[in-house]
This record gives sequence, C-alpha cells and structure tokens, in this order.
Amino acid sequence: MPENEHRNCLLCGDRNPSSLRLKFTRRDGGGVGALFKGRPDLQGYDGILHGGIIASLLDSAMTNCLFHEGIRAVTADLRIRYKHLVPVGEQVDVQAVLEESRPPLYRLKASILMNGKTMARGEARFMQTGEVA
Repeated sequence: MPENEHRNCLLCGDRNPSSLRLKFTRRDGGGVGALFKGRPDLQGYDGILHGGIIASLLDSAMTNCLFHEGIRAVTADLRIRYKHLVPVGEQVDVQAVLEESRPPLYRLKASILMNGKTMARGEARFMQTGEVA
C-alpha cells in the first residue's frame, strides 16, 4: 500500500519521532477522517494554531484519502480557505473526500471541523506517481 512508503511523514508517519501521528480511518459515506488536538508548540499567534499547520492537516487528510483508495499521488495544486481561528488545545476533526478521479489526476476536498463548525477547508488536485494498488 502507498502509505507504507509514507511512514516518515511529519503528520502521519509512525517512524518520524516528530510526527503528529495522525491516524486516518474510513468514514461512513466515503472519505477519511482523524481527530487532532493542537499542541502549544504548533501555534502561530498566541493560542492560535499556525496556518501552515492547518494547511498541512488538510493536505495530509487528502493524501490519506487517496492512500485508502490504493493511490500513490503527490499534491499538484492546493487551495486553502481559513474561515475561523483554530484555538490550540481544542480537538478538531480533519476529514477529506475524493471528489473526482481521472487518472493520473485526482480532485479532493478536505475540512477541519470543531464542534460541527467548519474552521478551514481545502481543495486540491493530486498527480498520480505510481500504479494504483
């Protein structure tokens, strides 16, 4: 599976000592999701999760969504919409879904929810880098 080649990832890798250790699982109705609580060392402004971390969480969710489909791909284009500040220390739900599959291109959407409220969302196109598993 493609995720076996991704084990040193900063966000979801199990071999990287600095990894956030995100665990994405399939969700009912399609897509994947993981729960995440930001640590103080991941803040930008005081008490607020850094925007780059938010972008990385969304990108990681979409990448893992493809992994769950057996697809190895890299981000080709990423757009992020920050809707609300994400407080450090609050649990959020990071989720992604595959919207369109036209190998070698894939289009996905992701969101970060806190108490059911969309805090940020992203859309991306991914380019397949290997055979579909």
